[in-house]
Amino acid sequence: MRGQEAREQAERKAAMATLAQSSGDDIVRLWNEAGLPAEAELLRGPETGLVTLRGRIGGGGAPFNVGEATVTRATVRVPSGQVGHCYALGRDWQKAKLAAIADALWQDPARRAQVEAGLIAPLRSALSSAQEKRRAETAATKVDFFTMVRGED
Repeated sequence: MRGQEAREQAERKAAMATLAQSSGDDIVRLWNEAGLPAEAELLRGPETGLVTLRGRIGGGGAPFNVGEATVTRATVRVPSGQVGHCYALGRDWQKAKLAAIADALWQDPARRAQVEAGLIAPLRSALSSAQEKRRAETAATKVDFFTMVRGED
């Protein structure tokens, strides 16, 4: 039982990471194409605020405040009773609300496959393609340096 809960938690976390990294326009477009319901009771937000970003020197030093980032959050309850949450960088209220609804729908075993196939999988594919394109563009600018050894010692 614990293994299944841990696996579901990791899958939910991965789905939410995909939604957080995706653009609001892509989420709205795929949401409409998938025919997912958008009815939900707003429990909190969507509301925008700031969070403090912390860093560590060298990855292991003492923590320090780097700056602040704008974050929009939302919490919703869908008619079947599941509660979904979303925190997303930026000020896109619609993205935060739809991502929270997607989180709640994903928790419903009857809707999970529809959310995965219609929303999460296409978003993952688009993110993967964009990342591969970025890698290819970066690789094209790679410069290999070499040293020639002269016979003079």
